[in-house]
Amino acid sequence: MRIGELAARAGTTTRTLRYYESRGLLPARRSGNGYRTYDESDLRLLRQIRTLQDFGFGLEETRPFVECLRAGHPEGDSCPASLQVYRRKLDELDTLIAELGAVRETVGRQLARAEAARAALAAEAAVPGGPEPECELGGGPR
Repeated sequence: MRIGELAARAGTTTRTLRYYESRGLLPARRSGNGYRTYDESDLRLLRQIRTLQDFGFGLEETRPFVECLRAGHPEGDSCPASLQVYRRKLDELDTLIAELGAVRETVGRQLARAEAARAALAAEAAVPGGPEPECELGGGPR
């Protein structure tokens, strides 16, 4: 098949395919007239790359999976190098989850502080002669 058909079947663009070729991920075979030609194994490589990228893997992180398929393995993740990429990605995700958890805790504490301060102002406003609550963003009395 030619590059346009491969791109359509893989759900991508010819430009992307040429980029993958330049990065050594997609083999470039040429017909007698100079057109790039591809087969079903190339479609399989592309599907592996696209699936991994959809999961958040960088293009270079897909290389061991592509090489595993090229080596004739039934799945791109049946080689030790691919498994190592999975492990690194899981470590990266665990770190990000921990960081997001810490940020969530901080935002939760800020919200609790702000709600308590607002409740205190409202309570003071209910007392005759108490202050009028004001918006922290510079607005007038509420």
